[in-house]
Order: sequence, then structure tokens, then C-alpha cells
Amino acid sequence: MAFHVHRWRLRAAELTAWFLAGAVACVLHGAARAQVFVVGEKSAMASVSTDFHPTRIELPSAPITERGKRDLVRNLEAEQGFAHRALPVGEDLILIANGNLTPTGDAYKEMLYKKGQSAAPGDRVVLTAVTVKDDRIVIDLNGGPYLNHRFLRHIDINDIPLVPQDGAQVTGCRVTLVFEGGLPEVSAPEVKALLDPIVDFGVKTSAEAFADSLPPFLKTAIEQHYVLVGMDRKMVLAAMGEPISKVRELVPGSTTRRYEEWIYGQPPQTVRFVRFEGDRVNQLRIAALGKPIVLHESPYALLTDQAAPPQAGPAPHRR
Repeated sequence: MAFHVHRWRLRAAELTAWFLAGAVACVLHGAARAQVFVVGEKSAMASVSTDFHPTRIELPSAPITERGKRDLVRNLEAEQGFAHRALPVGEDLILIANGNLTPTGDAYKEMLYKKGQSAAPGDRVVLTAVTVKDDRIVIDLNGGPYLNHRFLRHIDINDIPLVPQDGAQVTGCRVTLVFEGGLPEVSAPEVKALLDPIVDFGVKTSAEAFADSLPPFLKTAIEQHYVLVGMDRKMVLAAMGEPISKVRELVPGSTTRRYEEWIYGQPPQTVRFVRFEGDRVNQLRIAALGKPIVLHESPYALLTDQAAPPQAGPAPHRR
């Protein structure tokens, strides 16, 4: 009897060893095939523009009165505009009147990467709160950088929170417009003009506001309804609008990569095919009746039969 028990124990040990070896092999095989993609700050913020151009607005010399402060609050609160740049969540931007913005450049991109965006260029924003002080105007956009009752949210009485935990999240940011030497007797339109590097209060569509936030050659392309290789989806929508149809397929020769093709026009009109891999246009094709198909694959090649703007890419291929 002892012999059979010993033999069974040996077989159990062998089975356990085989099972562990198989598990390790599966893990190693999966690890060999697994791919980890890490999106760093540089790649995530590559398309974010931090260009800044200070305003040149002539301001009054007389200091503001109490009535002037009340007029500013009344005329600015609940006003709407369009973001001229990507705006962070839960942060305070310092803008000097007719001067520079803080932070800027790489520091601004780092802030966006760490905090996230409350508004993208061209998105509608609302001035939800305006506070006028002796040397500055504090403006909250889209709810500002703090939740309501932000201090009371941390207080409990007998394990009962003073403010119910409603799951609310910060959705906006704050812009502090600083006037060196004190706040003059400015009007609401003058304050809007000073905020132009951040918010555009002009009467326009979201697509127009988005185009105004881009470099000049991209703005020109969108205004003339051109699509360039390298544009993202939002740029294409601003230039061409919604496509008639969309097609999703595997990239030829690949089992994992996919592309999406947006189709504009129907025969006998000129049909334009805009192909995306990821969020960027990597190929444009134009099929005009009675003409060879025109293929654009170079960066900034044009999806148009018209003359290219000055900074367009090389001439297209024809099939």
C-alpha cells in the first residue's frame, strides 16, 4: 500500500511540474507577442500650438470706478466665445494686459499633458464668473478651476458630509488678466480684445474659430476647402464638412493595421477619397470624370484640382 501511495505522489509531482512549465511557456509566449505603446509628453503634445502674440490695445489712463467694476461684471458674465488655444483643466493662466502669458511654450504643453484639456482650439467657452479687483480681472471659463463648496467638501459632521458626494468634476480653468499699474476704466469690449490670445469673442462658427487657431498655411487651406496630407480629422471636418460615407478596412498586407476612408462627392461629380491612419490623413485621391486618378501621399499635398497655396507640397502623382 505504501508503494502505491509513493508512486501516486511521484505522478502528482510530475503533473504539477508539467502544468507549471506549460503556464510559464504560455506567459512567455504572450509576453513575446504583446506590444506596449507608451504615449509620452512629446508625442501627445506634438500638435499643440503654443504660439503667442501679445495684443496692442490702447487703454484709458484714468483708474476704474466702482460703477465701472459693476458694469464689467454685468457685461462679461455669461458671455461666450471660442478657445483660441488648448485650455487646461483646473489651472490659472496669468495674462498681462498687452503683455505675455504665463505659462507658455514647453511649460504650457507640460501643464496640458499633466492636467488635461478643458477646451480644444475652436471649442465654445463660457465666462461663468468674473471678479474685478484693483489691478486684475479674474475670469472663470466653463465653471473655473474649482468645484463649488470646495472646502466644505472636506468636512463631515457625525460622518455626514456637509456637501453630498455627487461625483462632480472640475471642467474649466481660470484666466487672470493683470494690469500693471492698476486697473484702468476699461469697457467690456476692451477686456474681450485683451483676451483675444486666449478666447475669440467674434461672431463666427466653431470651424472658423478653430481655423483661426492654426498656423497661417493651414488656416488658408481650410478657408479654401483644401485638405492636406498630415491634417487631423478636426481639420478635415473644418475644411470639407461631414463626408457622404466612411469605409473602414485593413491596410493591404497587414492583419492588424486599419485605415478609414472618408468619401466626398458622387459621380458624375469629382469624388474625393480622404484616407486616415490613426488621426492623420496619409493619402488623398481625386477621381474626376474622364481624367486619371490623382494621388497625393506627400505631406501637405492638396486635395483639390485648383491652384495650390504658396506653401503646398510637391506635385501629385497621376495614375
